[in-house]
Amino acid sequence: MALLIAGILLFTVVHLLPAASPGTRNDLAAKLGDNAYRGLFSAVVLASLVMIVFGWKAATPATVYSPPFDGGPVISAVLFFAFVLFVASKARSNYRRLVRHTQMMAVILWSVAHLLVTGDSRSVVLFGALGIWAVLEVALCNKRDGAWQKPDVVPFSADMIVAVIAGVAFAIFFYLHKALFGVLPY
Repeated sequence: MALLIAGILLFTVVHLLPAASPGTRNDLAAKLGDNAYRGLFSAVVLASLVMIVFGWKAATPATVYSPPFDGGPVISAVLFFAFVLFVASKARSNYRRLVRHTQMMAVILWSVAHLLVTGDSRSVVLFGALGIWAVLEVALCNKRDGAWQKPDVVPFSADMIVAVIAGVAFAIFFYLHKALFGVLPY
């Protein structure tokens, strides 16, 4: 469990730094250069993800609580919408007019959905911690960025493209969930 927790802590600290202390981020980028900073950031994030994966596999799960859901259409709908928001974070769409931080809201939905269907210690640590990180990230970004300036309206077709891409990604993850993560998604 220690490796899982260390990976999560590394992931969250690296991601919270630019929002919590933009000056520190800018100083590092100035000293290293933008490309070197981005490369270092990416390398540390990749290392944290490797730690999380190996930490997850090494951790022996213990029951913390009995989950209220066994999966099903409600959880699938929440996860599908999380995929939509995640894809929308990188695309022009009207979803971004409805939700300020689409990527963080996707992580929050993903986290909550998983906590509703799992109740073991490593799931609580992983999904709980990443959900808390996303909430903190939203709060820090809102403080840093000030008032929300909604993007302009885009054609409905852009929303449909986002939904289709999200649907394909959701279907792939649903199909490969057992192979990738060792757990059936339902």
